Amino acid sequence: MAGFLPHIYDTAMKPLEKTRFEKIRKNLVLQATGHVLEIGFGTGANFRYYRNAERVDAIEPNPEMGKQAGKRIRKSKTPIHTYEAIAEELPFDDNSFDTVVATLVFCTIPDPVKALEEICRVSKPGAKILMFEHVKMDQPVMGKTQEALTPVWKKLCDGCHLNRDTFDLVNRSPLEIVNVESYYGGLFLTIESRKPL
Repeated sequence: MAGFLPHIYDTAMKPLEKTRFEKIRKNLVLQATGHVLEIGFGTGANFRYYRNAERVDAIEPNPEMGKQAGKRIRKSKTPIHTYEAIAEELPFDDNSFDTVVATLVFCTIPDPVKALEEICRVSKPGAKILMFEHVKMDQPVMGKTQEALTPVWKKLCDGCHLNRDTFDLVNRSPLEIVNVESYYGGLFLTIESRKPL
């Protein structure tokens, strides 16, 4: 299934990317400055929005996704260096990055708590952590529906957890939440946080 997903991902996401998703993603990524780490770059949907970054180091565990991103890497005006790696074991030194970006990826990370610990480790003090994620909804009916669908959804969508409460995970991490914006009735959030000084 992992080899199949990259071929349908861009097609499935295209209607969303052409609507509000594109604006949300662009506005978030434009805030990335300095030396940037992107977690789970997928097919490279964010690469065209890195206009204020000096360099982007981007990780992705799925090699098929990485192949799909080649064209977007070549078109980027910012130097982008990709690595086949997982968020729970980042191949970078402590205090390396000014900004970390993660969009629509924390739902698939097997150990998101460890991933947040690693993001804290490799971020400089005061670094910005910019996330756009779908989360478990507060509405009881929708939340129960997400719980019921998650086992099948994980198998179909490369390990995606519909019921993951990423906001709560960030809130319980050492990161300081600066701003949260809600979209589509609370199904999607942008979470802007920072590593404490």
